[in-house]
Amino acid sequence: MSKKTSTGSYSSGDNDGPPSPFAALAALRDGATPPEPPAAAAAPAAPPRNPAAAVPMLQNNTPVRVGRERKGRGGKTVSVITGVMSRDAGKQALLKLLKNKLGTGGALEEGNIIIQGDHRERIVEILNELGYRAKVAGG
Repeated sequence: MSKKTSTGSYSSGDNDGPPSPFAALAALRDGATPPEPPAAAAAPAAPPRNPAAAVPMLQNNTPVRVGRERKGRGGKTVSVITGVMSRDAGKQALLKLLKNKLGTGGALEEGNIIIQGDHRERIVEILNELGYRAKVAGG
C-alpha cells in the first residue's frame, strides 16, 4: 500500500468560513514554529479574597460567640456560632470551611452556624485566624 499525500485544505477560498483550528498543526507539520498566543491581561495585584473571612465593614467590633448546646437535639452536643455579621454567601463559605477543617457536619439555622460536636476551642482558633474576634461563650 502506498501512503496518500495531503492535497491541502478542504476550503475552496480564503474567506469562506471560520478559520480552521487545525491550521496551526499544519504549520507544525511543515517544520515552522507555531504563532505565539496573544498576551493575556495582567494578573490582579492582590490575591483573591477568602469568602469566609471577616468583612470589616459589617463585623466592626462585634465579637463572635462560640457556645455549646444540647437542648432540643436528642442529647447530641453541638457548637453554636453566633454574631457573624456577614452575608449569606459568606456564612455558607465559613460553614463549609469549618466543616472541612473539623471533619464534621454542620448547618445554618436562623443565621447561626451549627457545628456537630464540641469543637469550641478549635473553632475560636480558626475564626481568629480569619480575622473575627471570637470568644468561647458558656461554661
